[in-house]
Amino acid sequence: MPMTLTALALFIPACFALNAAPGPNNLLAFANASRLGFWPAVAGGMGRLPAFAAMIALVALGLGAVLAASEMAFRLVAWFGAAYLIWVGWKLWRAPAPQTTQAQDNRLTLLAKRDFLIALGNPKAIAIFTAFFPQFVDFDAPVAGQFVTLGLLFLGLELLAVALSAGAGRLLSRALTPIRLHRLNRGVGGFLIFSGLAMALNPKH
Repeated sequence: MPMTLTALALFIPACFALNAAPGPNNLLAFANASRLGFWPAVAGGMGRLPAFAAMIALVALGLGAVLAASEMAFRLVAWFGAAYLIWVGWKLWRAPAPQTTQAQDNRLTLLAKRDFLIALGNPKAIAIFTAFFPQFVDFDAPVAGQFVTLGLLFLGLELLAVALSAGAGRLLSRALTPIRLHRLNRGVGGFLIFSGLAMALNPKH
């Protein structure tokens, strides 16, 4: 049974608010675009889509609720995500000025892998999907197709959020001198380190 237009009309704006929030992935896309350009940042940002697709599948299978209810499992995933955020933040903080950045740091596969691991290492996404998606599902009808619809919409809106973040980064890059780009990298790196520490100290929030 397809979802109603009313449910979709409520889901899309609420979902996009989550997609466009200035979290670690979107800030990374912004920083990448300011340093490398729009398309490399978008290509790198697409690395998060498989991670989110896997999380949506877990929620659809009911495993997301199990993870959200298991404090130990949640903490293990949160600590992994926190450690990776801190490591990426430290790399950005210590990175040289843009004109001296080594070429291998700009490979699209590395950018996508970094975005993928940041998304995958944040169990809050599963908690959000577990709490958010069921509000728009009619459990009196077959739910598989509804989760597929919601999941595809979420991933499409996530890609739009990547493009908007990258576009903003590219637009503002014209006003960013190399030293300002260096400071931007440090700012994003500092935010990632702070996010990782906050996740590690209080992963349930």
